[in-house]
Amino acid sequence: MLLTLATNLLRRKRIAWLLTVGLLIVSIVVHLVKGLDLEESLLSGVLLFQLLLMRKTFTAKSDRPSIAQGIRVLLGALLFTLAYGTAGFYILDGRFEVNERAVNFDWDDALFQTFAMFFTADNAGLVPKTRFAAFFANSIYAVGAVTIGYALVMLLRPVLLRDSASISERNKAQQIVAEHGRTTLARLALLEDKSYYFSPSGKSTIAYVSKGRGAIALGDPIGPVEDRKEAILGFQEFCYRNDWYPAFYQTLPDDLEMYSTLGFRVVQIGEEAIVNIKNFTLKGKANQNLRTAINRLTKAGHRIEFYEPPLSLELMRQMKSVSDEWLQMVQGAEKQFSVGWFYEAYLRETRVVAIHTPDGKISAFANMISAVNEVVGVDLMRRRTEVENGTMECLFASMLQQCQELGYAEFDLGLSALAGVGEAEKSGRLEKVLIYLSDHLSKFYNFKGLHSFKDKFGPRWEPRYFVYPSLGSLPDVVVALIRADSGDRLLDYLRPGS
Repeated sequence: MLLTLATNLLRRKRIAWLLTVGLLIVSIVVHLVKGLDLEESLLSGVLLFQLLLMRKTFTAKSDRPSIAQGIRVLLGALLFTLAYGTAGFYILDGRFEVNERAVNFDWDDALFQTFAMFFTADNAGLVPKTRFAAFFANSIYAVGAVTIGYALVMLLRPVLLRDSASISERNKAQQIVAEHGRTTLARLALLEDKSYYFSPSGKSTIAYVSKGRGAIALGDPIGPVEDRKEAILGFQEFCYRNDWYPAFYQTLPDDLEMYSTLGFRVVQIGEEAIVNIKNFTLKGKANQNLRTAINRLTKAGHRIEFYEPPLSLELMRQMKSVSDEWLQMVQGAEKQFSVGWFYEAYLRETRVVAIHTPDGKISAFANMISAVNEVVGVDLMRRRTEVENGTMECLFASMLQQCQELGYAEFDLGLSALAGVGEAEKSGRLEKVLIYLSDHLSKFYNFKGLHSFKDKFGPRWEPRYFVYPSLGSLPDVVVALIRADSGDRLLDYLRPGS
């Protein structure tokens, strides 16, 4: 219990401060009452004085509903343990001895002995005479430890977000994204799984998901460049008040020095494939395979269709059928956070490109999302189990051509996880660990295959990073990221689907 309180004092937990102050006051009184033990009471007094001076330091909140539950459990645990011990000693009358004399418990003696189990070093001289009596005495400690331990967990729990962002918060975030969104992640920041922190000036927002002790922001702060540092500092303090570790997923390389200056650590997690649409062409030897794929499918009677929002209910029904078949094929489940999922309210308002078979059915589709700076990207990519060779190449090449006609400058093919990690001279040990994992997880996740597919379209590769507070926080933020990405379906996350 003391180690738990010490750990949470380090986390600046207000509840831990209150509990410790209470224990120190009890300690001082007990040391004085038991025999005027001035030395030990003085030590407790010094600690109490120091904690009182530092009271403003302990600002990290606990989850309020959990605090209420913890208090109820704590009171219930004390009453139950007291009743359990008292009844047990009364029933087991004659099976214990004190100073080699058998003890006959009445109700008052049983109550006193239960208190003695917790507050005296020698259990008031109690010695069990039978094996069952020894088991019962030990069970009092077990019952007390389990119930009080659970109460402590509830009292010290980080703040849990139970409600999604309000309508006004979403509207404000949408306005900021429309004005300052730099990448296609900005569009995904508006999906319903996100909560929002707004900078002190109100000009920037950070879209994040809180899980356990980690609050994972999607990308960098969205807003004016001059407001970015204040947004990061404000989010950092906001997280610490809620007993969270702040982290940023898929950040651009632009502000790495700023993150480092503010005390964060940085690790590369992959590379983003960005195609220059203005220079994209299917001509030349390098793109012969793409031309072949398009020609073969069109000659076989397949057709490519582009759909503008809002999408019809019939189209959504056909896309859902393809999506369900794809999820079953990859033995996976929908991911969230840094990608979209088959969420009709979201998909209906996006552009979609689909390939229809000669009989009119959709064999594959993808939806496109755009940022404000002439950048468009792909989100969902789904196909049926059985498709013609080159179907996905045809789908992507057609998307690039369509976006070229629409006047976009760049096309974001998405993150290639672990690509380029560990290749730089300054790569740290953590990046080398990621390389090791990528080599040994290749049978579950086809990292290199996805990278090779995107490379067919001649993109430039831009590094993306994961920004986190410290090595000590890494387990918490990684678990939070996995929970956010999987939508808290951890078992589904371990399946090979993507």
